[in-house]
Amino acid sequence: MNSREVVYRSVRFECPERMAYDLREQFGSDFFYFGMDPSPEQLLQNGVDPWGAVWESVGNTKQGEVKGFPLKTWEDFDKLIIPDVNAEYRWKSIQNVRREAGDKFLTAFGITIYMRVTFLRGLENTWMDIYTNRAELERLIDILTDMNIAAVRRFSKLGADGYYFWDDWGFQDRLMISPDLWREIWKPRYKRIWDAVHEEGMLSFLHSCGYIVDILDDLIEAGLDVIQMDQQQNMGLEMLSERFGGRITFFCPVDIQNMMINGSLDDIRGYCRKLAKTLGREKGGFIAKMYGDPVGAGHTDAAVKAMCEEFLKMAGQM
Repeated sequence: MNSREVVYRSVRFECPERMAYDLREQFGSDFFYFGMDPSPEQLLQNGVDPWGAVWESVGNTKQGEVKGFPLKTWEDFDKLIIPDVNAEYRWKSIQNVRREAGDKFLTAFGITIYMRVTFLRGLENTWMDIYTNRAELERLIDILTDMNIAAVRRFSKLGADGYYFWDDWGFQDRLMISPDLWREIWKPRYKRIWDAVHEEGMLSFLHSCGYIVDILDDLIEAGLDVIQMDQQQNMGLEMLSERFGGRITFFCPVDIQNMMINGSLDDIRGYCRKLAKTLGREKGGFIAKMYGDPVGAGHTDAAVKAMCEEFLKMAGQM
């Protein structure tokens, strides 16, 4: 099996011949990532993004924080810069991406429909809007949803296998907003996007950190194929396995806030094995991953090497 087939079979629980992985750099990956160029979903360290949000750097992390919000009041809504995802200049340089990807799983980056709202309005304003400006909030989310669906159609024509975006929904121990309100506002929009993804024969991926147990059933119902979570220990591997194992594919590194920082190298290696055994199933359901900003997360080179080498050994590649 080539990389593309290994990933497909892992996600579809169709008995891949080895564990799929996405470790990047010198350790290798079954994935090839791409997106619109330039992308309307730029997460900057410093500068102004295509929506007019002003980013400033934070410590050693690759990504900054938004300090200037372009949609300070809803009276400015009609003045908001909304990037055109169908602009031909965004697609010109990626016409040959399928050939460039070779036999890897070609994964397209989409547009966040929660985090982007917070980048435009601010986190606290977004939470208040749920109660005080819901019509305007939903209008904005629908714009973001339509942008994703338009992007899905074009990515499919370029041969994409998967569609991937991120929305961090959890605090350490609970969801950021009421699960019932999440179901009313965001769940239908996710379903629209992932219905389009599946209509194009692609697989759906979502990154979401924090404690998201309260909506994981809903994400599955809405059509999510793969959940990429960098934390697991705050929810518990056994609980995740018992409630969701076999129903969704987990795409994970070793827990980035706990084990990768506090564990010994042997602890990290053991956790790699436990991750795959607990969250995966005999026919698939687990993909190993490396966190994208180990320096910013405080991970040592030795810890990253131990994790990646253990995952490669488990995949039969070392």
